[in-house]
Amino acid sequence: MHTGTIKKLVRERGFGFVSDTDGRELFFHQSGLIDAKFDTLNEGQAVTFEVEKSDKGPRAIDVRIA
Repeated sequence: MHTGTIKKLVRERGFGFVSDTDGRELFFHQSGLIDAKFDTLNEGQAVTFEVEKSDKGPRAIDVRIA
């Protein structure tokens, strides 16, 4: 499990980016949220997540509000 914060939200498209504790920026999609609704998220909010490989590089999945 990784920890980080929400860096940017693109509400009209349903995705965003999280910054992990190593400084990496990872894409996440609203379908990757666990126990949270996308429209309740805020930039700067602490989250935990898993990382998976995708065709476009690593992405955050199983994103939860910390």
